[in-house]
Amino acid sequence: MKAERIVLDTNVFISGLLSSTSTPARVVDHAVLNGQLLATTGTQQELVSRLLASKFDRYVSRKKREELLLRLAPLVEPVEPVQIIRASRDPDDDKFLAAAVNGRADVLVSGDRDLLVLHPFMGIAICTPADYLARIEKGE
Repeated sequence: MKAERIVLDTNVFISGLLSSTSTPARVVDHAVLNGQLLATTGTQQELVSRLLASKFDRYVSRKKREELLLRLAPLVEPVEPVQIIRASRDPDDDKFLAAAVNGRADVLVSGDRDLLVLHPFMGIAICTPADYLARIEKGE
């Protein structure tokens, strides 16, 4: 069985990395252990800039967040967005759709309504972290 190809939006990553017992954390863990994470330069840059924002200093030290990013980097397959996507109501979300389409993703996991309303997008499932876990538990 081939590893599922997964795009996680920035908020799923951040929630998962900052709260180890949350639903997004379970999604990140599953994706790292059983799937293939996909990201473009744009999605990676957004993750780095948001995760290293000073507003998270009171929750987790910057050093620890930097270490998380360093451990995560080799687990992510880089995707070159050859096919440009303009489909979301929020143009900032198009980079996640581009990562999914160009990376031949099976699923995009997001809590963002602007992405969720597009499910399915070009044959790619778009679901919330909770729905993704329910799908895994059913063996889909």
